Amino acid sequence: MQRSISRITAAALTGLAALALTAGLGMAGAAAGPAPAASYAEPRDLSDEEARTLSTSLAGQLKAGAAGSYYDAATKKLVVNVVDEAGAATVRKAGAEPRMVKYTTAQLDAAGTALREKANTPGTAWVIDPRINKIVVTADRTVDATRFGNLSTMAGTFGDKVETRHTDARFTTYIRGGDAILSGGARCSLGFNVLGGDGTPYFLTAGHCTNGRTVWNDASGREIGRATGSRFPGDDFGIVKYDPGVEHPGEVNLYNGSAQPVSRAADAFVGEAVQRSGSTTGVHGGTVTALNATVQYAEGTVSGLIETNVCAEPGDSGGPLFDGATALGLTSGGRGDCTAGGTTYFQPVTEPLTAYGVRIG
Repeated sequence: MQRSISRITAAALTGLAALALTAGLGMAGAAAGPAPAASYAEPRDLSDEEARTLSTSLAGQLKAGAAGSYYDAATKKLVVNVVDEAGAATVRKAGAEPRMVKYTTAQLDAAGTALREKANTPGTAWVIDPRINKIVVTADRTVDATRFGNLSTMAGTFGDKVETRHTDARFTTYIRGGDAILSGGARCSLGFNVLGGDGTPYFLTAGHCTNGRTVWNDASGREIGRATGSRFPGDDFGIVKYDPGVEHPGEVNLYNGSAQPVSRAADAFVGEAVQRSGSTTGVHGGTVTALNATVQYAEGTVSGLIETNVCAEPGDSGGPLFDGATALGLTSGGRGDCTAGGTTYFQPVTEPLTAYGVRIG
């Protein structure tokens, strides 16, 4: 999807504040040791940010036994998949809710890799869904009955690790002519404004927007910058250096006369409530449904994407995915529209921040 310009200024990534503890002396004069980690008998009510932090921490603790997690917004609990009782005990102690499943993330990922080698099928999207502990392969309308039958047969060789589905929609990048940010007859949306190490201003957008397009204009036709980097397929992000004197506010356009300041970036988590802003359809919300998705667009395959149930349409490409003041991703592509609904995929924003050495701000 070529993305519309969302007016977001990137701010430096915020780190976790450390709590300074003053060490006391025991009766023998020895320094007191660190306070023990908190232990919980029941799952805790968690905010989005608390769930994000705990999910990352537990994935590191479970290591090879990690099997995915998701946030249940209705109960405010983090549900963490485990494959043994030791993992369940670790999860309970941390205040999350353990859920016993058959397969680790590594086992599902290996099955998905093997299946893709046998069934390299354009017009499909692949995700590991932690809610059902399976790989879900969705084929769009360009995959005919014969090819879908072959795909389903090969998927069946992996037993209950894989589920195949078919949709009447089509997976596509969201590119079209129009206004907003323009280049070479295409319209996209601006993702996030960022700063280089020396303070030079840039903006991020979709790589399928910046591929082969250097000069970018705003809706009035004024040149605002020139692309200095682009990655697509494989990844889906690009970066444009602002021309001198062009304003670059650190906020997302909410298309209601107001804007959302953006001050940090983070990785998304399953179950997170999110919003997307784009020049075609404005602002729409939903939740993250899967991570590390692979989509085989007609133009090429992109991996490592965030899957959501947020809608989008052509011209929204490159626009920002965010959770309040937290930048999460850049609109890549998907299926459906904002009338009937659909599925949209996003390039995680943390990858281009690292690749280009820039920060939100």
